[in-house]
Amino acid sequence: MSYQILLVEDEKDQREIIESILREEKFSVTAVDSAERAIELLKKQTADLIISDWQLPGINGEELLKYTVEQQPECGFILITAHSEAEHAIKVIRAGADDYLPKPFDKQSLLFTIKKLIYTKGLESENQQLKQQSNHRSQLVEMIGQSSAMNRLFTRIERAAPTNATLLISGESGTGKELAARAIHKLSARNENVFLPVNCAAIPESLAEAELFGAEKGSFTGANKTRIGKFEAANKGTIFLDEIGELPAILQSKLLRFLQEGTISRVGSNMEISLDVRVVSATNRDLLEEVENGNFREDLYYRLNVIPVSIPPLRQRQEDTALLINHFLKYFCKQHQSEQKRLSGSALRMLLAYAWPGNVRQLRNSIERLVLLSIDRVINKDDVEELELNNKNKSKIFLLPEQGIEWEEHEKECLIQALSHCNNNRTQAAKLLGLGYKAFLYRLEKYKL
Repeated sequence: MSYQILLVEDEKDQREIIESILREEKFSVTAVDSAERAIELLKKQTADLIISDWQLPGINGEELLKYTVEQQPECGFILITAHSEAEHAIKVIRAGADDYLPKPFDKQSLLFTIKKLIYTKGLESENQQLKQQSNHRSQLVEMIGQSSAMNRLFTRIERAAPTNATLLISGESGTGKELAARAIHKLSARNENVFLPVNCAAIPESLAEAELFGAEKGSFTGANKTRIGKFEAANKGTIFLDEIGELPAILQSKLLRFLQEGTISRVGSNMEISLDVRVVSATNRDLLEEVENGNFREDLYYRLNVIPVSIPPLRQRQEDTALLINHFLKYFCKQHQSEQKRLSGSALRMLLAYAWPGNVRQLRNSIERLVLLSIDRVINKDDVEELELNNKNKSKIFLLPEQGIEWEEHEKECLIQALSHCNNNRTQAAKLLGLGYKAFLYRLEKYKL
C-alpha cells in the first residue's frame, strides 16, 4: 500500500524539493500550487495525509484545514508555517492540524513528522505486528513535539535504534521513558520480536533473581517447576529495565556478567545459557551520584550507559504543550466514544500556564479527566479549575541538596539552559525563568553571557 499524500505549496522550488523527498520514500504524492486546486481534488478522491503551507494565494492553509476537518476528518494534516513561536503553534493546533513544521526545516524533520503522524493515525493498516500489539501500536505515539529539545531526542533515538548498543534513558517521572524505549525497539531490527518491560522496583528482592534469570525445579521452596526468567523470555528481542537504580546489589553483578558475556544461569543451575537480548534501562535517579554513594556498581553504570538518552521535562519544552493537549483530546474522545470536544480560549490558557510537575503523564491524565467529566462539547475554564492545578508546585521542582550549592554557578547554569531551550530567544528565556526582561538582561551581563 502506498500512502496518498496531497502536497499544497505555491512556491515551485520548494514544492519540487518536498515532492522529490516524499517520492524517494515511496509515498504516492500529488502536488498542487493552491488550496483551491487541492479542494477540487478532494471532492473527487481521498487522501491519507495533506501537507500544506500556511500562507497561500487566495484561500490559505487554515481555510483548507477547515474544509478537510469537515469533509475528510480521517485525513491527517500537517501545516508548514514560517512561525516557530508557541503562540502560532497554538493557533495551528486549535484550528485542527495534527502537527506543524516551522520553516526552515530539513529532510529529517519532515520525514519524522510524517512517520509520527502515520503511526498516530493508524495509517499503516497492513502492518500486522502493530495490529497484534494495539496497546503498543506505535513506536512514536505520544512522543510529540517540535521543540529543539524533542528534535534532539528524536535524532538520538533514530541513530541509536539500529545498533545493538545498550542505552540508559534518564528523565523525571512522567516524561515518557518507556515510550522512548519502545520507539528504540520498534525502529530496530528486533522489532518483530518481543519488547519486555520490567519494573525493577516492583519485584520483591527475595524473588528478583528467579524473576529475571529463571529458576530450576526444586531450587527453592515453592519452585515446583522450572521457571523461565525475563531475560530468556526476551531472547532475540529487547528487555527494558525500568527504575534500574532499584536493582539489588547481587543482581547488579549478574546483570553485569550478562552484559559482558551474553550468558545467564538459572537459580539452582550451573549451566550457562547464551542469549541475544538488547538491554535498555531507565532511571529518574542520578546514577552517578548513586555510584559515588556506593549504591550502584560503577562498572555496571558504564556498561549500561553506552548510549545515554535524556528525556526533557515538559517545562523545558513548553511550546509542545499545545500539541500534546490536542493529541490527547482527540485520543480520549475516540477511546471513550465521546463527541469531539475542544477547549475554550480561557481553558487552554490555563493549561498552557501550568508548570506540569508530573510531566506528560500528568497532562495526559488531566485531559482524560476533562473529556470524561465535562458536560458540554466545549471544555471551559470552570472544568479546568476542577482539576485543582496549582502552580505553587512550580516552586517544588528544585530541591536544595543538603550540602548546599554554589549559587552563582547555579544561576549561571539556569541562564545558559534557559537560552538553550528557547533557541537564544531572550524574551522567551526570561519568561521561562519567571524573570522580568530587564532583570534577565542584567544577569546575562553579570555573567558575560
